[in-house]
Amino acid sequence: MAWEIRDADPGERDALVGLWRRAVEATHHFLGPAEIDELEPRTRTALARAAIRVAHGPEGPVGFLAGSGGEVGGLFVDPEVHGQGVGTALLDDAAAHHPVLTLDVNEQNPAARDWYARRGFVETGRSETDDDGRPYPLLHLRRVTPPGPGPDRALQNGRRRDPREGARIPE
Repeated sequence: MAWEIRDADPGERDALVGLWRRAVEATHHFLGPAEIDELEPRTRTALARAAIRVAHGPEGPVGFLAGSGGEVGGLFVDPEVHGQGVGTALLDDAAAHHPVLTLDVNEQNPAARDWYARRGFVETGRSETDDDGRPYPLLHLRRVTPPGPGPDRALQNGRRRDPREGARIPE
């Protein structure tokens, strides 16, 4: 299926937070319900200031990628469409404008680690804790995409961001 990928609309924020929660519950088995509840308001705040590209299917948003430049702050796909190319389409959309992509992935999420490796990402480093100092190590990944044709879409959402603003969506 071809996914329509476009900039997020401010009115989609609640749908994207719900999508984030379903994705985290399905893939971040190392987080308990209380931790996910704690992360949700911070995710809502981060989504309000992040540049976001959304993949849409017939029923609405099915995935999103938040980031700045070539740094992917978060990539989340609704579990209902896992394995159908949504995440790859979002990465391809970002890579069309930013040939070097970097991101962090939780070490305790082996499915995501393997998924990124199959898409050419290599480990460039490791942190013992996540961005909040919790004991969830992060692997730092990087991918260089060869030049080629692709959509002329900016990950920046067409606006300038303060570099001090984080684009990372809590995991």
